[in-house]
Amino acid sequence: MQQEFQLISKDLVLIGGGHAHAIALRLFGMQPLPGVRLTLISDGWDTPYSGMLPGYVAGFYSREECHIDLYPLTQFAGAQFYIDRVIGLDLVNNRVLCANRPPVAFDVLSIDIGSTPQLPQVLGDPTAIIAAKPVRQFLQRWQQVVQQVSQNPQRPIRLAIIGGGAGGVELALTMQHRLQQILQAAQQPLSQLSLHLFQRDADLLPNHNRWVRQHFRQLLTQRGIHLHLQQTVIEVQPGQVHCQSGLTVECDAIFWVTQAAAPDWLGQAGLAVDEAGFIQVDDCLRSLSHAQVFAAGDIASMVHHPRPKAGVFAVRQGAPLFHNLRQTLQDQPLQPFQPQRQYLSLIGTGDGTAVASRGPFGWQSPLLWRWKDHIDRAFMRQFSQLTPMAASRQEPGAGSLTPAVTMRCAGCGAKVGNTVLQRVLQRIQNSAHGSSPVAPAQADILIGLDTPDDAAVLQVPDGMVLVQTIDAFPALVSDPFRFGQIAANHALNDLYAMAARPQSALAIATLPYALPDKVEETLYQLLSGAIQVLHQADAVLVGGHTTEGSQLSFGLTCNGLAYADRLLRKSGMAAGQVLILTKPLGTGVLFAAQMRGQAKGAWIETAIATMLQSNQTASLCLQEWGATACTDVTGFGLLGHLLEMVQASEVSVSLDLAAIPLLDGTLEMAQRGIVSSLYSQNLEATRCIENLAAVELQPSFPLLFDPQTAGGLLASVPANQGDRCLQALQTLGYSYSAIIGRTMEVQENQPSIQISWHH
Repeated sequence: MQQEFQLISKDLVLIGGGHAHAIALRLFGMQPLPGVRLTLISDGWDTPYSGMLPGYVAGFYSREECHIDLYPLTQFAGAQFYIDRVIGLDLVNNRVLCANRPPVAFDVLSIDIGSTPQLPQVLGDPTAIIAAKPVRQFLQRWQQVVQQVSQNPQRPIRLAIIGGGAGGVELALTMQHRLQQILQAAQQPLSQLSLHLFQRDADLLPNHNRWVRQHFRQLLTQRGIHLHLQQTVIEVQPGQVHCQSGLTVECDAIFWVTQAAAPDWLGQAGLAVDEAGFIQVDDCLRSLSHAQVFAAGDIASMVHHPRPKAGVFAVRQGAPLFHNLRQTLQDQPLQPFQPQRQYLSLIGTGDGTAVASRGPFGWQSPLLWRWKDHIDRAFMRQFSQLTPMAASRQEPGAGSLTPAVTMRCAGCGAKVGNTVLQRVLQRIQNSAHGSSPVAPAQADILIGLDTPDDAAVLQVPDGMVLVQTIDAFPALVSDPFRFGQIAANHALNDLYAMAARPQSALAIATLPYALPDKVEETLYQLLSGAIQVLHQADAVLVGGHTTEGSQLSFGLTCNGLAYADRLLRKSGMAAGQVLILTKPLGTGVLFAAQMRGQAKGAWIETAIATMLQSNQTASLCLQEWGATACTDVTGFGLLGHLLEMVQASEVSVSLDLAAIPLLDGTLEMAQRGIVSSLYSQNLEATRCIENLAAVELQPSFPLLFDPQTAGGLLASVPANQGDRCLQALQTLGYSYSAIIGRTMEVQENQPSIQISWHH
C-alpha cells in the first residue's frame, strides 16, 4: 500500500530569528501546515533574548541561558535553516538576496531582524564604536573588554556609553558590576574603572516618568558613573569622544546605544518604510506596499499603533504573526492585532535588583529582579522544551493547501521534468553568488552539459589514468545549498586520498515531491552548492540524473586524473612512519544527537564548518611532505579505514587515543550512549585491536567507530617529516590536524592495532 504524501506547493520564508519569529516557529511546530515549506534565514545559529542580555553583561547568565538555539527550534518546526546574511530583496520575482548563497524564492515572506543604533552622519572613525546592535557583534566586543580586564586588572580602563535611554543606563550599571567583580577578585582598586555616560537631553530616560528619571540619576551618581548631560556627541576617534560643546573625554572603549535605525536594503527593495527606514505594516502586520510581505519586532512600524522599539511588543506579536501567516497561505481573512498602549518596564540595576516603570509609577526592589528572572527563564524554557503536541498535529491532507497525492510514477516516470532541469541549469549559469559561476575551462571534456547528447564524453590525457568514485546519501542538513557543498566535498575526498586531480562529476539527486516550481527551487539550491565546490576544485559537472522521492538525497560520481606512479594507496604504509589526521571526528554522533534533539547549535555549526572545508589543499600538502599512503575517513569510522590500511600494507599501528581530535560535544553525546546507526556494524573492527580489554572503557573509545561525512584524510608520512607536515597543515587552515599514531613492524605475521590513551 502506497503512503499518502503532500506536495510542497508554497514557500514561507522567515528572515531573522527575532522574538516574534521564534514564537511563530514554535507554533508552526505545534500546528504544521501541510504543503508549506518553511525556511528560516538567519545570520547566526542562535538568537539573543533581549530581556536577559543585561543580566548576561552583568555576569548573572551564561550565553547559552540567554540565547535561543535555532537548530532544535527549526527542526521542531519542520523548517529549513539557512545561515547567511540577507543583503536585499527582489520583490518582482519574490526572491531573498543573500551574501553567500543563491537567491531564495518565496511565496510569502516575513521579516524580523531587529534594529541597529542610529549613528550620526558626521562620526569620525566608525571602527572606534561598539554598537549595541546587532547584538551578536556587541557581545563579541564586550567579551573582548571582559577578557582584557581579566588579563590586565592592574591597568586602568575607561568606558564611554553614548545614549542615556533605558538601554544605555542599564548597560552602564551592568557593565560596571561585571568589571568591578573582576577587579575585586584580582584585589585591585575599583577606581581602576571609570565609566562615562553621554546624553544629549537634560534628563536620562526621557520616555519614563519623573521618579524613574530622578532615581536613576541619583543611582548612577552614587555609583561613581560620570554623567555628561546635554552633551551631543559629534565625533568619535579611537580613544576619544568629542562633544558639540567642546568637551573631549579619553576612553578605551566606546559603546553606542541610541535611537534605533533600519538597514538600507529594505527601502531600496521598494518596501514602504517610515522616516527611519522601518517597514510600515498594517494592523495585521502586513506590509503596506507588498501583500506578500509581513514584518514584526523592531523592524516593523505599525502605522496605526506606533510604539517604542521594545522586546515586549515583539513577543506579543509572535502569535498574531503566526495566525496571519497561516491565513495568508490558505487565502483566508486576516485578523487585526492591537498592541497594548502601556507596558511594564523592568530595568536592571546591575546588582540583583530592578526598577519597575509603568506610566506614572516607579519602584525598586530585589523582588522585582527575581520576578523578572522568573518571567525570562519561563519564556526561554518554551524553546528548549520542545515536545510535539500530537493532538494539534494535522493528518496528511487535513486543511492542506493542495490535495494529498497517493500515487507518483516510478521508473523513468519519476524523473524531474526536462523543463525544470533546463531552467535550473540556466539559472546557475547566470548566477553571480559566491564564487564565479563560470565553469573552469577543461580541454579534456569533449561533451558535457552544454550539449543535448545522451552522455558525457571525457578524454584522458596521455600518460594519465582515470580515477573514479561515487558517493550518495540522504540530506543530513536542512539547507539544500549546504548539503550540496557537503556532498561534493565528501565525494571528492576519495580523489584527494589517491592524489588525483578532480576533472568532472555526474550528479544523482532525489528531490522531495513538490509542484514544479518548488522542485526547481530545491534543485537550484542543491546544484548551486555542489557546483560551487566542484568549480573551486577546478572540476565541472558534466551530467546527472534526477528523480522525485519522499526525502532529499544527493550524490556524485567524481572523475579524477592522476599519474599511475604517483597514486596514493592504502597499501603504501611502511614501518617507522607517523599517521596524520586532517579533521576531527564526531559528525556521526553529533547528527545522531541532533535527530534526538540533544545537540547544541554551536556543536552542529562547528561540525558543518569542518565538513565544508575541502581536503584538496591538505592532499597536496601531504604529498609535498612525502606521504606514502592515504585514505579518507568516512562511513567505516577511523578504525575501520585504518584497519583497511593496516591489512593492505601489512604493518601494525600504535594509535594514540588522546591525540585524536574530536568535535565539541561528541564526547558528551557518546557518554550518553548516542551513536550513529552504522556504529554497531563498525564495531566489527575491534577484532584487530590487540589490547581491547584495556581501552574499550575509555570515554573516547566509541568515537573510533563513528562514521564521518566529509571527514578528514588519514595519511602515513615519514617520521622525520611528520612535525613539519603537521605545522604546514595547520598553517593552511587545518587547525584540528594532528599526529595520532605510528606504524610498526608486524609481530608474528599478524597486522594489529595497539591503542594508548595517554600523551
